[in-house]
Amino acid sequence: MQSSGLSFHHPIAFWFGCTLIIAGVFSHAPMFLMGQYTHWQMVGMPMDVWMLAGMAAIPVGLGFAAYGLMPRLALMQQALHGDARHLHFHIADGVPLNIEHWKLVGVLVVALAVDVMKPATLGFVMPGMSAEYAITKPTASLLALVALTGTTVGSVLWGRVADAFGRRAAILLGALMFMGTAICGAMPAFGWNLAMCFLMGASAGGLLPITFTLMAETVPAAHRGWLLVALGGIGTSAGYLLAAGAAATLEPMFSWRVLWLLGLPTGAIILVLYRFIPESPRFLSNAGLAHQARAVLRKFSGQAADALEIDDAQHPGAPRIDDQHPVTGMRQLLRGRHAPITWGLLVCGLAWGLANFGFLLWLPVNLTELGVDPKAASRLLAKSALYALPGIAVVIWLYHRWSSFKSLVVFIALTTLSLLAFFTMGMLQIRSETLTVVATASLLISISGVIAMLIPYAAEIYPVHLRGTGSGVIAASSKFGGILGAGLGVLGFFSHFAWSALLIAVPMAVSGVLLLRSGIETRGHRLEEIQDALAG
Repeated sequence: MQSSGLSFHHPIAFWFGCTLIIAGVFSHAPMFLMGQYTHWQMVGMPMDVWMLAGMAAIPVGLGFAAYGLMPRLALMQQALHGDARHLHFHIADGVPLNIEHWKLVGVLVVALAVDVMKPATLGFVMPGMSAEYAITKPTASLLALVALTGTTVGSVLWGRVADAFGRRAAILLGALMFMGTAICGAMPAFGWNLAMCFLMGASAGGLLPITFTLMAETVPAAHRGWLLVALGGIGTSAGYLLAAGAAATLEPMFSWRVLWLLGLPTGAIILVLYRFIPESPRFLSNAGLAHQARAVLRKFSGQAADALEIDDAQHPGAPRIDDQHPVTGMRQLLRGRHAPITWGLLVCGLAWGLANFGFLLWLPVNLTELGVDPKAASRLLAKSALYALPGIAVVIWLYHRWSSFKSLVVFIALTTLSLLAFFTMGMLQIRSETLTVVATASLLISISGVIAMLIPYAAEIYPVHLRGTGSGVIAASSKFGGILGAGLGVLGFFSHFAWSALLIAVPMAVSGVLLLRSGIETRGHRLEEIQDALAG
């Protein structure tokens, strides 16, 4: 690795792997282009030798690219377990935001938008896919279930990769896997789409927590909180807009398949922007690469004499963390000093997934029970979503100006109250459009606020050698809640409108109590000071 912290450990292997992946995707082009004579329908087409060779080239290319990004094994061990023999550097709190910070923010917004765009296209491809493959709606819903399962696995897996290989390496590998799954658009059978959709979900699930991790470890403490929340809000909104725009403009011309094929150019955008994605200085420092860490920090803080501060056990005045239960593995997240907060965040993520992928998914159907016409239900939801848009600005302001964990608790409480309002309306058979709009808008605002703060907060509270893993596990809990919600929906759980609202409100309320009791303030504090506070 060069001193800039921007190069690869084995560049030839990395770029050779990229070439194999791109060639593997393009090898599907001849079969796809034959679809222009059949209105882009490829169902039942036999796979030619080029398609089979391309499918084999993609995983081989990923292997070469992973090797190209992989640091030495000794450094991986140091990064995963920490090494007290090395100095740990951070950017001084007084360093203002500069052009380099904003470049990083812009690139990570693009990465997050690409990440959100891929799973967001599921809703747009399912009608055309169902018609082409002649499958029923329950069978088509397996696509969403498999994708959610992939995102759950990917969040945990990529979090661990980020702690072993580095944050930058995890982002680039996720982008390459994104590019490889573009071949979904050329699959002639539904079964192949399920397999590729799982891999797509696995790549998408990891980028979200890793972008937050890299941002948390690079931005000065004074601006970290609001930028993390803004990153999530803007990136997510942009991803959904890109998915909707691509469906509106390209799907009529090339069918649903083009929405999958977009994985190649969108993933390539991240690859092209790799020069603006430095490795985390804290990861480099934790791995014993002090020289590289200093070089990256200088990039963001200039040459000011006080731009770099040292945190080390032997340095006078440095924070000392006497932890009887050192966090050294994934299971240790549920033990020792981080356990109470981890359990609170896990329960919150699970309840959020149930609410977002379960209760809200079935809300248009259940609104008819409250006397709302089906067509009016869609207008009502759109109106509620419009009212909910300013909520993200409130979230950013509270997280930055008031309190990080208390803001999260407030929005958890608001989500609980919104669900209890639906429970009350269902039990008492209250039919009021005004009350329904208020309850729906309140629920949309609150769950949007919860997810906007959940992963950023997780990215702040874990130590450097487990920050990617911790963020990934918390992100996975929200996806697992979605899997559970989809499964319960198939079983008819959400047809019991009032009781489903009550049963989701209970774990949401429990998570709020856990975080109120064990949460710590992160607003304006250095990441090292947060660990010191946890130890105390």
